[in-house]
Amino acid sequence: MNNQTPLLTYCLRLGDNALIQSYRLSEWCSNGPILEEDLALTNFALDMTGRADLLLAYAATLEGKGQTSDSLAYRRPEKEYLNCLIHELPDEDFAFTMVRLMLTSAYDMLLYSALEKSPNENLAAIAAKAIKETRYHLAHAAGWVERLGDGTAESNSRTMQALTMLWPFTGEMFETDSAEQQLAADGIIPNITALKEPWMEKAAQVLKSATLEIPALKTWQTGGRTGRHTENLGHILCEMQYLQRAYPDATW
Repeated sequence: MNNQTPLLTYCLRLGDNALIQSYRLSEWCSNGPILEEDLALTNFALDMTGRADLLLAYAATLEGKGQTSDSLAYRRPEKEYLNCLIHELPDEDFAFTMVRLMLTSAYDMLLYSALEKSPNENLAAIAAKAIKETRYHLAHAAGWVERLGDGTAESNSRTMQALTMLWPFTGEMFETDSAEQQLAADGIIPNITALKEPWMEKAAQVLKSATLEIPALKTWQTGGRTGRHTENLGHILCEMQYLQRAYPDATW
């Protein structure tokens, strides 16, 4: 995966975000607090798996080395995954899942709404599908954050604890590098830093309704976009890649 083109790297970052997020959401299958949430979160996981498949398949085409979305998903070593750290953090509880989903979906709505206007037809088509899914993800998660935050003392405390744990990882979503800056200058992708203000406004709106305060921070947790991850990604890959590693090229 060396000597990647800027667009290939960008697609891997988006694809890995969706892939790892799908894994975390899938962990709620048969574990949801109520049946409706069990079904909802499992379907959200499927949405993200489909998004990852599209992005990684496009990345494989860009690389031109005979890879597929499956081989990129299941056969890369840990350091070649480029997802933001926020997606790999283990779920502490239901509030943690909803706060993370709200924060990342608010970001995805802005990102994919901009990407839908990209002159790159592949990115625009993927974005058009992603927006429809993300719109519902955001509404669903925001509704739960508001109910939990403005609920009982216990639910408020747990939701605030989740927000405090997750907030230091949100800054990485707005990081950029010279390659992405060139893609933005060429009009292929949006200026990521320009998305931060509207994202903050949406997050603040939801958190205000939830009677939650935005944590005050001066430092951020980063590294995932360049392949430096928490130990949690290793645990995910041990399970997620087991079948492909044990039976490479198996067919059904």
